[in-house]
Amino acid sequence: MQVPSPSAREAASMYGTAVAVFLVILVAALQGSAPPESPFPYRIPLDPEGTLELSWNVSYTRELVHFQLLVRELKAGVLFGMSDRGQLEDADLAVLWTDGDKAYFGDAWSDQRGQLHLDPQQDYQLLRAQRTPAGLSLLFKRPFSTCDPRDYLIEDGTVHLVYGILEQPFASLEAINTSALQTGLQRVQLLKPDISVPALPPDTRTMEVRAPDVLVPGQETTYWCYVTELPGGFSRHHIVMYEPIVTEGNEALVHHMEVFQCAAELESVPQFSGPCDSKMKPARLNHCRHVLAAWALGAKAFYYPEEAGLAFGGAGSSRFLRLEVHYHNPLRMQGRRDSSGIRLYYTATLRRFDAGIMELGLVYTPVMAIPPQEEAFVLTGYCTDKCTQLALPPSGIHIFASQLHTHLTGRKVITVLARGGREREVVNRDDHYSPHFQEIRMLKKVVSVHPGDVLITSCTYNTGDRKLATVGGFGILEEMCVNYVHYYPQTQLELCKSSVDPGFLQKYFHLVNR
Repeated sequence: MQVPSPSAREAASMYGTAVAVFLVILVAALQGSAPPESPFPYRIPLDPEGTLELSWNVSYTRELVHFQLLVRELKAGVLFGMSDRGQLEDADLAVLWTDGDKAYFGDAWSDQRGQLHLDPQQDYQLLRAQRTPAGLSLLFKRPFSTCDPRDYLIEDGTVHLVYGILEQPFASLEAINTSALQTGLQRVQLLKPDISVPALPPDTRTMEVRAPDVLVPGQETTYWCYVTELPGGFSRHHIVMYEPIVTEGNEALVHHMEVFQCAAELESVPQFSGPCDSKMKPARLNHCRHVLAAWALGAKAFYYPEEAGLAFGGAGSSRFLRLEVHYHNPLRMQGRRDSSGIRLYYTATLRRFDAGIMELGLVYTPVMAIPPQEEAFVLTGYCTDKCTQLALPPSGIHIFASQLHTHLTGRKVITVLARGGREREVVNRDDHYSPHFQEIRMLKKVVSVHPGDVLITSCTYNTGDRKLATVGGFGILEEMCVNYVHYYPQTQLELCKSSVDPGFLQKYFHLVNR
């Protein structure tokens, strides 16, 4: 049997009983450098029950991620890793397992059948194994890039984390097949931007937009909508920060949340609290689309730049807000109540600039068509030089955050800035994009857009499981290609998009049907 190097072999000892296998830590396995002294700022539950909890810390100078995996109820081992789309086949894994006598930790990979193999290049390095009151804590590190063809390249954008629970000993690592394990996936942005947090104004106040003690349905996916309104006479303010409020115990249940402001022309919006797809949902809620805040699992607080804030309240602004909470309940748990939401931090001392949100990409029309049986079909939308020349101020605008968006067949999204006929820089890119994980992401570097610049947004789709063409539209089975960029100073330009020319589309279909 192949085993990891001796320095990682005897991290612990396992002994069996007729009922379970327990871990007894004998020594700390030390391989590589000492663990980081700074805390782990990011934490998520991996599984629906919260028995596996992952924390991590990013070092951009050393291009390393330190992981801390807490296993609350250890049985015979655990595997953790990354893969292209969250599949357990062709995955890059760190595995803790036992043969019933000794315990081992190693870097492994799974083949297309899900069988595990020890990686000759050990890039997951165990730094510490420690028994705590909460469970077994494993500390290990992994470089962004390893130059190992079987390893996952950790890069900006969405990362699909996978996990598995080993319930019995295995004679060797190669005897483990992921198809026989309790497995799952979790999506996160591992490489959070390393940016400074601006100070809040002294007159900052808070407002909580929360679900009203919702009885979460016992089904896998629920989008819950709740309508509330601003206090009477609420004047113009700037939102300068927001953060999630997740009901204790529901950390693995609340997947993402958004707060929308309704259209200003709506004089009234009926009160509502229920599933967003309910037939009882008021039609006017479809006009509550202006995003004020968005959070997804693993994200921290969102801060606006010191010189800008998002305006709400006052004349020309709707007083009605819609909270949307996505509950992910794969175990179909019954009787869970939730009051999660988002806490807005706002100030009456208006900052120098109003922040704005601009929609880039393609217009939603039926001619935005994607043929069936395509694994990587690309559509591109343009915010043209003529548009930016007319609409942007002479000093330009500054993009500091971005939210990418497609529907179910979207797999990649990228927006680049072009100037003088050449691509200059990437605004935002996600090569592992998932329509099930969308959040507003702070950019590592503010992107300045000047009059005459071009913003090009491309979306890649996979329609391999569809028999008919997929067209553009608002329906979930239709498609979109959008990047909502957050910028300042605000302009009158809310949409800067293009559409597919019907004539060229007709020529394309004529060509493929010849």
